Amino acid sequence: MSTYDAIYQIVRQIPKGKVATYGQVADLANLYGKARLVGYALYRVDTNSDIPWHRVINAKGEISQSPERFGADYLQRTLLEQEGIKFNPEGKVDLREHRWRPNN
Repeated sequence: MSTYDAIYQIVRQIPKGKVATYGQVADLANLYGKARLVGYALYRVDTNSDIPWHRVINAKGEISQSPERFGADYLQRTLLEQEGIKFNPEGKVDLREHRWRPNN
């Protein structure tokens, strides 16, 4: 299994209405300290893929903005809101409420 496949396998487990951080996904994929690698892997995913890429956000509870995503930042927020994820006025998700806890 490739490194990216390991990342995608973890991301596919994140349920609707929950989010995980890049670092959390890296840790669960046994890629400790490789949060950026998770970001690179998810950047390569087609927005119509079965991989719920939109459920991964940064450790601040924010969508990581990228001018190279051609509007996918806005799509990510829309998809999360459709799943019941709420953003505060600063554009942050409350990770205490919405973070995925796979071992619970």
